[in-house]
Amino acid sequence: MIFGLDSTIAFPDPRLGEDDGLFAVGGDLSIDRLLLAYSNGIFPWYSFRDCKEIWWYCPMDRFVIFPEKIHVSHSMRTLMRKQEYSVSINRDFDGVISNCSQLRYDEAGAWLGEDMIKAYKALHEQGFAASVEVWDKDDRLVGGLYGVNIGAAFFGESMFSLVPSASKLALIELAHIMKDNGGKLIDCQFETPHLKTMGGEHISYDEYMKILQQTNI
Repeated sequence: MIFGLDSTIAFPDPRLGEDDGLFAVGGDLSIDRLLLAYSNGIFPWYSFRDCKEIWWYCPMDRFVIFPEKIHVSHSMRTLMRKQEYSVSINRDFDGVISNCSQLRYDEAGAWLGEDMIKAYKALHEQGFAASVEVWDKDDRLVGGLYGVNIGAAFFGESMFSLVPSASKLALIELAHIMKDNGGKLIDCQFETPHLKTMGGEHISYDEYMKILQQTNI
């Protein structure tokens, strides 16, 4: 079942949605709605060229990384020891989200359009979205990721690499920082081959929500 949203800041039970996680359309990308959404494992995902309304997803099968379980391969350890790149947090959120958008902008179904970028920048300004940046020795931004951070959970949205393995470096740094500061969960939204090799695993939505509630979201 797919529900229609109005201006009320509320969501129906996502357990009643479609098998792919789509359960609602409409509403807006206001800070209050986005915070309510992410606190319940809900996220907007829609083709900005093709959809007149916002599509909201909440898969019952969640793909996550627990920070303490991040897998760092031998090749990544070798790359990190070479110290060819440096990593920062929230140094250039705009640069990261811009690169994530540009790399996919011309693809069919591209979802990171102007409205979404504006919404995540607003979350960042309020302290609810963060970026991890990877820089080369010439101080050029060559990779990174961004997402929503609420409580002890980080909800990954997108990543990019202009050089091999840059986004992996960003994810490893994120996991280490979260582990050192009590972080409990990185939500990857959907499985990808490289996220699976880095320790991603599937859990049920009920288990996922139990973790979020325990992290005081």
